[in-house]
Amino acid sequence: MATAKEQTNSLVEKDRNNIWHHISAYNEKNPPMIVESGEGAWIKDHQGKRYLDAMSGLWCVNVGYGREELAQAAYEQMKKMSYVPMSQSHEPAIELAAKLNKMLGDDYKIFYSNSGSDANEVAFKLVRQYHQQNGDHSRYKFISRYRGYHGSSMGALSATGQALRKFKYEPLVPGFLHVAPPDNYRKPAGQTIEEYNIQRALEFEEKIIWEQKETIAGIIMEPLITGGGILIPHPVYVEKVQEICTRHGVLLIIDEVICGFGRTGKPFGHQHFNVKPDIITMAKGLTSAYLPLSVTAIRKDIYEKFDTGEENSHLRHVNTFGGNPAACAVALKNLEIIERENLIDRSVELGDRLHKVLASLKGHPFVGDIRGLGFLLGIELVENKDTKEPATNARIGKIIGDCKTNGLIVGRNGDTVAGFNNVLTLCPPLSCTDEDFDFIVSVLKKVFKENE
Repeated sequence: MATAKEQTNSLVEKDRNNIWHHISAYNEKNPPMIVESGEGAWIKDHQGKRYLDAMSGLWCVNVGYGREELAQAAYEQMKKMSYVPMSQSHEPAIELAAKLNKMLGDDYKIFYSNSGSDANEVAFKLVRQYHQQNGDHSRYKFISRYRGYHGSSMGALSATGQALRKFKYEPLVPGFLHVAPPDNYRKPAGQTIEEYNIQRALEFEEKIIWEQKETIAGIIMEPLITGGGILIPHPVYVEKVQEICTRHGVLLIIDEVICGFGRTGKPFGHQHFNVKPDIITMAKGLTSAYLPLSVTAIRKDIYEKFDTGEENSHLRHVNTFGGNPAACAVALKNLEIIERENLIDRSVELGDRLHKVLASLKGHPFVGDIRGLGFLLGIELVENKDTKEPATNARIGKIIGDCKTNGLIVGRNGDTVAGFNNVLTLCPPLSCTDEDFDFIVSVLKKVFKENE
């Protein structure tokens, strides 16, 4: 019988021969971790070593691993009815849509897809069609922000403001424009945070005017930029952007793919601000990634514009697996768990504690800034605290590697904008125990102490 090491080596060889890994450098000498199981905030590799996953996979396993309730919900639904296309309907989709709409204030219609990229593609299509049917035939352009991420499909990637994600894949889809995001850590001297954020928001209006306002269809943005470096706006910024949209007849799309379902300490990230988006996209924490599912939520008055009675006035978009019955059943159970265990309140509590106990790291010679909202944190590393020169890849890689050696998985804003991939990211499961929390803090403090 093969030993555990032999079994792992065999799997590594099969992996090397057959799998092309996501967003990974071509490196035959650095095999991936082969994950065998997970429970709570922890995952275990094929050799039995445990790691606390402080990234919740890819920002998504909000309720933690090993939830048998979610597996059971999928199993029971698959036994009863495994598939229904959403040109028809089924009970889990109906109940989930009602639940989500209640969370959003009962003003939206729910369109199901599979992923965040899919959800944003739907948003772009329906916004363009909405303007066409509203008589604004010249509106087709979208404005988003540099450093923001909205997906990997060609339209969503066009909206993404991360040059490294686009490099060698261009030209992409025409009609996507970008403005600078609010980066409060790097704001000009002499400006208040509020003044700086208003200035950044007004860049949207400037772009609308320069591009001819009759050509602008929509603005898409996350409530806060997550994968691009945890850039958190002042409330006046988001509110000013919506005011600009309203004034110029531009629809506001809020991408809640990462920020939704308790991650920021609210059901949705935009609820920290006094705004009412026209369209909201969501995925990831919707099912805590137990099954693929995403949603594009559309304001009901926008939906009504698709009932003109004219030929081809309906939204002609179809998705084979969007709204899968088992995925919807899992999402309903996932939301039940979030409510039952008060995980949104827990996100606030753990986030506040994390900020307080890691405040001492601001004195570290290579820590420029620490920022977050809810149980989501970014640590910006620099080579020089006076000049704010971003830290080198070697320095960042060393800290991430040392964390992993000590059993803690953290992330970074990798492959975004050249020279600015210098932010360590933490997005642990909202279900972390106090012991899990203490472990995260102890490893981070140990690693940063060893890397002074």
